[in-house]
Amino acid sequence: MLSSATSPETASARLVLVPVGSTEQHGPHLPLETDTLIATAVARGLAERLGGTDSGVWVAPPVAYGSSGEHQSFPGTVSIGTEALRLVVVELVRSLRTWVPKVVLVNAHGGNLMALRAAVDQLVAEGHDVAWMACATEDVDLHAGRTETSLLLHLAPDLVRSELAEAGDCRPLGEILPALISGGVAAVSPNGVLGDPAGATADEGRAVLETMVADLAGRLTERLAEVAG
Repeated sequence: MLSSATSPETASARLVLVPVGSTEQHGPHLPLETDTLIATAVARGLAERLGGTDSGVWVAPPVAYGSSGEHQSFPGTVSIGTEALRLVVVELVRSLRTWVPKVVLVNAHGGNLMALRAAVDQLVAEGHDVAWMACATEDVDLHAGRTETSLLLHLAPDLVRSELAEAGDCRPLGEILPALISGGVAAVSPNGVLGDPAGATADEGRAVLETMVADLAGRLTERLAEVAG
């Protein structure tokens, strides 16, 4: 991790991965740092597949506050909003790029997308080599359901309150999107869960993580090869 390195140790860095998460409600059973933990785990997995620090690949401390206004009705949520996150990302990358050739943002919260897209567009226009990649966990359910619960059972089982897990609104995103936009998550799910955590296991979480890392590693390797070519 970049935070535990000394300055001289980073002199040969060629790529820094920046996990981008959030601090927001994840139902009654998952911690507020769920997205941040997932983003960090994926970034670490990516770094390992790319050769780690021996190959000049570093993982930065995560951006733990994101754009989570849709969860603001729930206590514990801390959101800085889209514009503030955009500015944070722009300044972080500008600073990183003074000593590392490439930066990749590894995002695990859907609410951050607008900020990341705008920030990366601006930075690329300024001439920076930067990209963002998504840790998609919505294939099974949308928020704090089986997928994220399985991931946390693998990554941080002591933080999962399994006895409190309960289903929320299980309808597909297309059906609930208008209500989500107008009233946030609380408008469709009083407990903050979009999906059903029933059946979640640590083994499933390990498999999901491995799949995400492999997918992103393949895409990132292709991108790096294109740039090198």
